[in-house]
Amino acid sequence: MTRILAIETSCDETSAAIVDDGTLIKSNIVASQIASHKRFGGVVPEVASRHHINSINPVIDLALEEGDSSWDDIDAIAVTAGPGLVGSLLIGITAAKTLAFAHQKPLIAVNHMAGHIYANNAIKPLEFPLMALVVSGGHTQLVHMTDHLQFEVIGDTRDDAVGEAYDKIGRVLGLPYPGGKKMDELAAVGQDVFDFPRAMIKEDNFDFSFSGLKSSVINRIHNAKQKQEELDPADVAASFQAAAVSVLVTKTVKALEEYPSKQLILAGGVAANKGLRSALKQAVTQLTKPVELLIPPFELCGDNAAMIGLAAYYYYQKGLVTSLDLNAYPGWDIDLPLG
Repeated sequence: MTRILAIETSCDETSAAIVDDGTLIKSNIVASQIASHKRFGGVVPEVASRHHINSINPVIDLALEEGDSSWDDIDAIAVTAGPGLVGSLLIGITAAKTLAFAHQKPLIAVNHMAGHIYANNAIKPLEFPLMALVVSGGHTQLVHMTDHLQFEVIGDTRDDAVGEAYDKIGRVLGLPYPGGKKMDELAAVGQDVFDFPRAMIKEDNFDFSFSGLKSSVINRIHNAKQKQEELDPADVAASFQAAAVSVLVTKTVKALEEYPSKQLILAGGVAANKGLRSALKQAVTQLTKPVELLIPPFELCGDNAAMIGLAAYYYYQKGLVTSLDLNAYPGWDIDLPLG
């Protein structure tokens, strides 16, 4: 058995977890900062870093306690090295390097987006080849995998990520931070009455663009305010979500038709979106070839250390350990080597 202590501090969640053999989550402690960032309407990097400093040691101690583990039980220490906010990343990396040195444990640098994909390994082992739709506040990608840690990005956003668009529109609507969750709730009771644009849906590639959609929605809201016209926020949310989900699903289905895939993996913070989950479930039933859809439980959709530990097992198995001079890599692309 391989037991890994994992640490995640890429943005505004301080998390530590104990994971066995890349499948069993023994503990997963997450200290959220939502209450602190809510008054700013978004994450403030300096505030996030200060919270990580205060939370990192108690979170690690609690993960060990709830995971019923001593340092003798730990085989390796894993930490998110990127992508993310550089200040936040450095808090987790410094803690991981210190612990690795003090307890003479191997250190594993994990890509944050790889962690999101491997969150699904807690449900069922990944089977290759597979297609992953990675959707978050900073990323919207289609990633094809032929083996563990073999990532080929076949589609990417050319501007805003879909999660970023959700949060920005939510802010304009006056929804509490983070706006994406509330937007999803409103969309469930609203109607698609505005017919917002579905950018790049017919283009012969797998790329995405959500900047134009975001601008179209925000302009519609501003125009209504100027005319003293009342818009139903639920209809705005439903119309935006219909456009965004339509593009995501259409591009994903197209990728599945062109790339051999046994599984479709949904990953990232926006994987918690019920509208997207429902649309993908329906889409896979209409494919001409069988594809298994894996969706992580809600508690593993957001940033958490368990997903880092799940991925780290495969880094460890491949001998991908790093030295104690590890630095933060805020722009680390999933399909590129560390550094």
